[in-house]
Amino acid sequence: MLERIFKLKENGTTVRTELMAGLTTFMTMAYILAVNPGILGAAGMDPTAVLMATCLASFIGSACMALMANLPFALSAGMGLNAFFAYTVVLGFGYSWQIALLAVFIEGLIFIVMSLSGIREAIFNCIPYELKQAVSVGIGIFIAFIGLQNSGLCVDNPATLVGLVNFADFGNRELCAILTLLGTILTAILYIKNVKGSILLGILATWLIGIACELTGIYVPDPASKFFSLLPSKSLTDFSKLGLTFGQCFSFDMSGVSLFNFAVIVLSFLFVDLFDTLGTIIGVSAKAKMLDEKGRLPQIRPALLADAIATSAGAVLGTSTTTTFVESSAGVAVGGRTGLTALTTAFLFLVSMLFAPIFTAIPAFATAPALIIVGFLMFSNVAQLKMTEENFYTAIPSYLCILAMPLFYSISEGISFGIISYVLICLLCGKSKELNKVMCIIAVLFVLKYLFL
Repeated sequence: MLERIFKLKENGTTVRTELMAGLTTFMTMAYILAVNPGILGAAGMDPTAVLMATCLASFIGSACMALMANLPFALSAGMGLNAFFAYTVVLGFGYSWQIALLAVFIEGLIFIVMSLSGIREAIFNCIPYELKQAVSVGIGIFIAFIGLQNSGLCVDNPATLVGLVNFADFGNRELCAILTLLGTILTAILYIKNVKGSILLGILATWLIGIACELTGIYVPDPASKFFSLLPSKSLTDFSKLGLTFGQCFSFDMSGVSLFNFAVIVLSFLFVDLFDTLGTIIGVSAKAKMLDEKGRLPQIRPALLADAIATSAGAVLGTSTTTTFVESSAGVAVGGRTGLTALTTAFLFLVSMLFAPIFTAIPAFATAPALIIVGFLMFSNVAQLKMTEENFYTAIPSYLCILAMPLFYSISEGISFGIISYVLICLLCGKSKELNKVMCIIAVLFVLKYLFL
């Protein structure tokens, strides 16, 4: 039956290879189960509910990718998109997380239509290559900055806005900052040595070092200061917690919310998810040598449709945008070639729900190294930017896009600065032929946002 569904022989693979590839992919992206509850928890959502929603959305998305497109790509809550959800839409704009989930749900519905019609690929082709890469680079710096803050390494400074923690005043906060540094170096070493699941192992190792510090009295729990015990809970998963987020995207209060502003939020989710997904799919497909002679992926339409369905399903369950993970390349590297790889990863995410108390107990200083290293992986796309003088009309907007995201603490501000500056520079520097109507319309929308919001 597996041969008939996934065409294993035709794709030059076996059941054993696909199962191992699925396990490898899961190991490399399971860190999201520790990171996502912490990020969305900052928006006021219940961490256990978020973890279960993330597991279920990952299962649905990966299973759809397997059965609809027969591709070895796994999906989960996207890094950067979850940060945009929590730190920009909820904490920055002041909207409730229910409204943020509604925006994600609507984004998914729009993507379903766009994926069926082929508009999604067309929009992707309208955006300059350098600007696409800049969005990834900016998000990488942004989520790394979040990791530095969550760990206590980066602190408030009245003179310079931000600064480094004072290690001389040694206490729990300074210890957590030190453990973050150790965890980052350890994770980097594991990643450089190509250890499978290096990011997840880095999280667990950092956590274990913290537990050792607590057992030896170096770390002293102080709930009043939000320094809780690092020991894992022995309780079982409370599956009823899912009810705290399930269907909440339809339970919202739009009073005081500008429809135009809400449309801009949906557009921002659309933009980030659009390039994150297409960039990942094309990149991993190229690694697996699945692209045709014209550099196209034959199954891209059902792949994009699976991604869109997972996004709306995830919003209903209670998690931020679900998207294709670049870590799927790890499974491809060990031989994964069909949807059986993705289906294996899907079931492993489903089983992970049983271990929710463990994942939600992992402290911020242990997940911070994952944010920093994943940020680096996204930042590495900076090498794709052409900084020569003849490309300044795309290089400068890319630079402004990257700069704005961490400094204004907003992914959407980075995107809007990049697009607006690109359109203006092209118009004023005799490069109007480089523009298209889609870019101009998006730029006008962002300008209207600043004028009226």
